[in-house]
Amino acid sequence: MAITDVTVMGAGVFGLSVAFACALRGAKVRVVERTGVAAGCSGGVVGMLAPHAPEKWNDIKEFQFQSLIFAEAFWGRAAELSGLSTGYGRIGRLQPVDTERGLELARERAETALACWQGKAVWQVVEAPGGDWSPASATGLVIHDTLSARIHPRSACDALAGAIRALGGEVVIGDTPAEGKVVWATGLAGLQALSAEREKQVGNGVKGQAAVLGLDARGMAQVAAGPVLIVPHENGTVAVGSTSERDYTSPDGTDELLDEILLRAGEVLPVLRAAPVVERWAGLRPRARSRAPMLGAWPGRDGEFIANGGFKTGFGMAPKVAEVMADLVLDGVDLVPERFRVEASL
Repeated sequence: MAITDVTVMGAGVFGLSVAFACALRGAKVRVVERTGVAAGCSGGVVGMLAPHAPEKWNDIKEFQFQSLIFAEAFWGRAAELSGLSTGYGRIGRLQPVDTERGLELARERAETALACWQGKAVWQVVEAPGGDWSPASATGLVIHDTLSARIHPRSACDALAGAIRALGGEVVIGDTPAEGKVVWATGLAGLQALSAEREKQVGNGVKGQAAVLGLDARGMAQVAAGPVLIVPHENGTVAVGSTSERDYTSPDGTDELLDEILLRAGEVLPVLRAAPVVERWAGLRPRARSRAPMLGAWPGRDGEFIANGGFKTGFGMAPKVAEVMADLVLDGVDLVPERFRVEASL
C-alpha cells in the first residue's frame, strides 16, 4: 500500500487547494514542487476575486458563485490551521458606469442578481461615494457588488502549504517520486506536456503585468475599470493590474505596458498618482484552449488527474475546484461541469 494516498504535482493555488481539500477529508497527501510554493503565476500580486456578470446564468457562473460564497470558510480554515494570514477579505467592488448603455445593462444585471445570487450578495447601481477613493465615472454612478473579495496570492499559498503540513501532509521542494493517485497541477508546463502528448495545442501562457503601490487603503473596496484592477490589501499596499498579452519578448519582464496600466489607474483614482511603486511583477498565466479551468482524469492514465488552466480566475475558483477534485480523486464522484472537463480542451 502506498504511504501517500494522493500526490499533487505543483504548489500553485490549484495544486495546494486540491491537496488541502483531500487532507481535510483524512487523506495522506504530498505536494511536490520543483521550484517553490507559488513560484509561478500563483505568486502574483493582484488577488481580485470577482464574479462573472449576473446575466445569462449557466453552470459555469453557478460554479464560480458557489466558490466565491465558500471562499470565506475555505481561506479561514487554511489560516486557522497554518497560523498564517491569507489576506482574504470580502471587501466588495466598485465599477464606474460611463455610458447610458452601460447604465442600462448594470440595472438589468441588478435585477438578475436578485435571483442568481440567492440573497447572499447584491449588485446595485449607486452614486459614486466621493472622497479620495471614488472612481472617476462619466455618469457619476458606480456598480457596487458585495460578492467580490480579495486575497493576497503569495500569503494564501503559504497558508495552504502550512495547513497541509498541520494536517500531516508534506510539501516537498525538489524531485520526488509520486505515490498513490496523482494530480497534475503544473500550470503552463503541464499544458505544454499535454499539448506534446496530444500533438496539438491544448493551452498556452498569457502574460500578465502588475504592480504594488505603497499606499494604505485598508477598509476601501476594490475597483475595476476596464482592464484596470485596483486592490487594497490588508498589509497596507495597493495592487494594480493587469495586462493580458499573447505576444511578448520576455515572459517575466515588465515594460511600458505596465506603465500604461499605472497611468490609467491614476486616471481612475487620482490618489494613486503619488503612491510609490514598490514592486513590478510579470508572469505567464496558464490558459486552457476552452478558456475554462481544465479538471478531471488524465485520458489514458489510470489514477492520474489534471487540475489546470486557472488563468485569471484561479484563486476565485480554487475553493470549488478543490472540492470537486477531492470528490473525484478520493471518492470517484464526478461533478466537474462539462466545459471544465479535460476533454473540452483536447
